[in-house]
Amino acid sequence: MSASIAIQILPQAGSDEEVCRIVDEVIAYLASTGLRYEVGPFETTVEGESIDELLEVAKECQHVAARAGAEKVSSYIKTVYRPEGKVLTIDQKIGKYR
Repeated sequence: MSASIAIQILPQAGSDEEVCRIVDEVIAYLASTGLRYEVGPFETTVEGESIDELLEVAKECQHVAARAGAEKVSSYIKTVYRPEGKVLTIDQKIGKYR
């Protein structure tokens, strides 16, 4: 794995329940990609072999939220990329805390 992203999707919607429903749809999309991901209370981390692939996934998250009914979508994305070699995995970063 040469890249990972952390993405926080903040859909604008009429209620907290609606926000959660939209975020659930985004997480369902992430699950459908087949990539390794970990949901946290503020953001979801996704691992992959290509930074381009992960940035496309991040972009599609915006579209999923909009199609699910978000009036506006804000997101915060953090990336780690190593063109030659591997980056630390989710398990390497937090496995000892489980």
